[in-house]
Amino acid sequence: MRKITAVAMAALTLSLTATSAFADQLADIKQRGSLVCGVLGTVEPFSFSNPQTREVQGYDVDFCSAIAKSLGVKLELKQIAVAARIPELQQGRVDILAAALGWTPERAQQIAYSDQYYVSLTKVAVKRSEGFKSVADLAGKRISANKGSTSETAVKKAVPTASTVTFQDAPTAFLALQQGRVEGLALGEMMLVKFKLQADPSTPIEILEPPVMHEQWGLGMRKGESAFIAHVNGVLQAMEKSGDATKIFDKWLGSSTAYKLRRDFKVEQIKG
Repeated sequence: MRKITAVAMAALTLSLTATSAFADQLADIKQRGSLVCGVLGTVEPFSFSNPQTREVQGYDVDFCSAIAKSLGVKLELKQIAVAARIPELQQGRVDILAAALGWTPERAQQIAYSDQYYVSLTKVAVKRSEGFKSVADLAGKRISANKGSTSETAVKKAVPTASTVTFQDAPTAFLALQQGRVEGLALGEMMLVKFKLQADPSTPIEILEPPVMHEQWGLGMRKGESAFIAHVNGVLQAMEKSGDATKIFDKWLGSSTAYKLRRDFKVEQIKG
């Protein structure tokens, strides 16, 4: 019995040691004086480099800034790849993720999600000259998507016979479509709208209907950090109530932008 107890105590000690590494993250961030926010940095208008200032800006950045301001600390942005988002968070290299992080049951088992702060419609774009009229027409064809993204998952479900070709970022996936290396491109609607506007007029792009996925985006945090999670959700709810969340949407995605999207969602709990 004593041997079993000793083993159990050793396991508990290891568990407590591991937990203490990120214990009371909210207090740690305040003491450190900075909030490290993981962003993609390559997805306009969510997080991208301003060509004049070289600083990363965008929709995601503005939400990170609001949270840092609420804590009275400075904001530090860390650019990360799509596939590295959750590992960077779990290993403590970032405090929070604002990185086009769509909710999935699998991800929700690994990390905590904030309330939704954006809802993305995933659609598929094709070259007009190819004559595709619906997503179903891409059966047996090649469709590009970001590696490790929910767009990749959505394509596999919507067109199981299609071959999914993944890339590290959206511009590279779009280039594959332009060069004819794939027949379709699966991305969020607003990114596809931007790419459509940027496309060579001699090879126009069409966005197919209907969407292959409605994706709720949340800010990613480590599980177990109840105080930090509650604080972040409190900030998001306050931004919704004050209208600040709507202002950020209009600034980057609204009628005066190239995307001309309408905000038909609000900050609320993600219901998986």
